[in-house]
Amino acid sequence: MKPEKDQTSVQRHGAMLKRYRQYLLLEKSLSPNTLEAYMDDAGKLLDYIDDCGIAIEDVSIDDLHGFAAAMGDLGIAPRSQARIISGIKSLFRFLSLDGYRQDDPSELLESPKIGRHLPDVLSVQEIDSIIGQINLALPEGQRNKAMIETMYSCGLRVSELCSLRMEDLFLDEGFIRVTGKGSKQRLVPISGRAVKEIDLYLKDRCHIEIKPGAEPYLFLSIRRGRPLSRIMVFDIVKNLTAMAGINKTVSPHTFRHSFATHLLEGGANLRAIQCMLGHEKISTTEIYTHIDRSRLREEIVSHHPRNL
Repeated sequence: MKPEKDQTSVQRHGAMLKRYRQYLLLEKSLSPNTLEAYMDDAGKLLDYIDDCGIAIEDVSIDDLHGFAAAMGDLGIAPRSQARIISGIKSLFRFLSLDGYRQDDPSELLESPKIGRHLPDVLSVQEIDSIIGQINLALPEGQRNKAMIETMYSCGLRVSELCSLRMEDLFLDEGFIRVTGKGSKQRLVPISGRAVKEIDLYLKDRCHIEIKPGAEPYLFLSIRRGRPLSRIMVFDIVKNLTAMAGINKTVSPHTFRHSFATHLLEGGANLRAIQCMLGHEKISTTEIYTHIDRSRLREEIVSHHPRNL
């Protein structure tokens, strides 16, 4: 487990960022909004390398490629990636000019092609609009509400959602256990709103005639008593999106991309988001970094729109 940031590192970064702000303000004459965006970009990179145990003086092009790959993995739009990379390049130009480094590894860092297609991201308002279309008077209404809140709250793949079991719920502790690719398990924080909707659904679940073998699964077909299939989840999301009048290509995976994007925009640590999504590493050269579970939950809960 990586040790917590020492005070010397925090003070050094603080002093460096103060000088960087002066550089942007005085030498680059940036607007206040652009200046704050560049400072935010620098903060994201510093948080990332701190969690990887890398000093800013030792950052290599491979480390920067890892940082850039993380943004792609999290579904950040190419235009947003390009803007963040521009901010990172600005930081390293300053570090070279101010004597922090003798080289500039960001010179070899390329921005993504703007034309590359990534799944649409939903705003919080659009997610609320989709959920608002659910008819709670129908037998499947509360299940669908709990299901979508869980997808968005936890950033789950549709396969992970469908395979959730009753024994995976640690709602009093604020976690669920998720089985991801390669049968690897991870604990994921869950929002209070999602917990509330699951609790309400569990009352309805008691009245479902559950087929043998389906008892352990959380989300069930109301009529068939079997675990929900991925196709059923796709259909539910597609129909609700159409009812909400949202003109975007929306699938269950869209909620996962939206989860990551909203957390990143809210200032959450890049490494914490990766752990939530089940991305063990973001470049072939990087050693997996463990993040303390309580710290991880605080990082996600404090930046997720459902908890603000």
